[in-house]
Amino acid sequence: MTINIEEMATFCKSKGFVYPAAEIYGGLSGFFDFGPLGTELVNAIKASWWKKFVQDRADVIGIDGSLITHQKIWEASGHLAGFSDLMIVCSKCNTQVRADQYLEEHIKKGSIKDTLVLEGITAEEINKVVKAYNLKCPVCKSEFKEAKSFNLMFPISVGAEKDSDSVAYLRGETAQVIFTNFKIITETNRLKLPFGIAQIGKAFRNEISPRDFLFRVREFEQMEMEFFTHPDKRDDCPYYNEVKDMKVNYYDNKKQSVIIIEKLPANKWLRYWIAKEYDWFLENGIKSDNLRIRQHTRHELAHYAASCFDIEYNFPFGWKEIYGNADRKDFDLSQHEKTSKKDLKLFDEETQKKVLPHVASEPSQGVGRAFLAFMFDAYSYDSQRENVVLRLNPTLAPIKVALFPLMKKDGLAEKAEKVYDLIKKDFNNFYDVAGSIGKRYARMDEIGTPFCVTIDHDSLKHDDVTIRDRDTTHQVRVKIKDLKETLRKLVYGDIEFKNIK
Repeated sequence: MTINIEEMATFCKSKGFVYPAAEIYGGLSGFFDFGPLGTELVNAIKASWWKKFVQDRADVIGIDGSLITHQKIWEASGHLAGFSDLMIVCSKCNTQVRADQYLEEHIKKGSIKDTLVLEGITAEEINKVVKAYNLKCPVCKSEFKEAKSFNLMFPISVGAEKDSDSVAYLRGETAQVIFTNFKIITETNRLKLPFGIAQIGKAFRNEISPRDFLFRVREFEQMEMEFFTHPDKRDDCPYYNEVKDMKVNYYDNKKQSVIIIEKLPANKWLRYWIAKEYDWFLENGIKSDNLRIRQHTRHELAHYAASCFDIEYNFPFGWKEIYGNADRKDFDLSQHEKTSKKDLKLFDEETQKKVLPHVASEPSQGVGRAFLAFMFDAYSYDSQRENVVLRLNPTLAPIKVALFPLMKKDGLAEKAEKVYDLIKKDFNNFYDVAGSIGKRYARMDEIGTPFCVTIDHDSLKHDDVTIRDRDTTHQVRVKIKDLKETLRKLVYGDIEFKNIK
């Protein structure tokens, strides 16, 4: 069963994953609050990414930078001058729409020829299209004013004085905080090239038209890394042979095919990190048919990128980016050197010269988009059970184990509470005594809980319990003394359910 983005938003709200922000006051477009289950899932996604790409590696370290940032950062990075979208505004009711999204919707409807290329489209070209097709305001059907550029940065005022020096910005991306801290990070951590600096944190973009639930919002969280190399050693990746023959789905902007990572037109470090991230999605449960890699066209490239590749997911509303990886070369460090007048070069012991490192690869993805991809991939309706089954990877599931006494009486509840105390420190658990056992199973299926443990009358006699598997509904009895270790192996994939003895 496939659901659309609006139905997913409703599902997430009803089950406690995601709520519209400030809903009692009418909501605030482009902002969302994560509920109890959503918070657990988001934390699990971030923990999985951080462990794989930071904690398990000797060549990557992490930071957590400030959300409020100095105006000079964004002047140097080019965001104040070039971080913008084209907007068209109604001449009567002042409704604002993002121009490329508005035209894309008309292409899908068939009211504009599908030969129109939106990547890199200019304001002048948009005005011609609007005029040629007599496009009107979607709200009041009046004519549009001419398209204009709209900067996406969020300015704020810091301190009591309101002048030009008090202007700061909510950061538009996490990357710049890494670049501005680059020199002190290398000095205090004795880093030698090549190495990565990673960060998970909030970013803010004043989107003209937030849409598609969590996909395009104004406040979001990024998981990002800047991987720095010697400018002459961008292809010196000692781990490259691990991934070069890995098969991936690749879309060349015309057709999709299966290729090996070796064939991507990129430096070896960039290929390596794309492969590792692609594999991370697969490891965490995304179906391979729903993932593909696409290279940015020349018109799409950001001002800082020499090249860029996306990993896209096949959402109900089309193939969309959930991960990007750019070759930024030395753009950012050179810009910050120029603006700050500080030397950001590193001393290369081999050549006995100072060099300005290149960002050969910048793995970057939104937590919210990953959240959506995992939710859509896991969502299914089981016609035999007549309920939704959210088949999340157990390591990501908000609740790992649900514990049920078959009934409250006959000492079953007391036994269940002892079992709960036994495992509560090892897993995020849920204890429930309300309703029939079938209804309790169904409630757990709908929120993705992979394993349910039931205490029945036999448990009192034999000191064992029943473990039920969410995906198959199969059940097996396990001694209580072995329960914690069995659940640990199941949750972390060390054993398959069918192999439990």
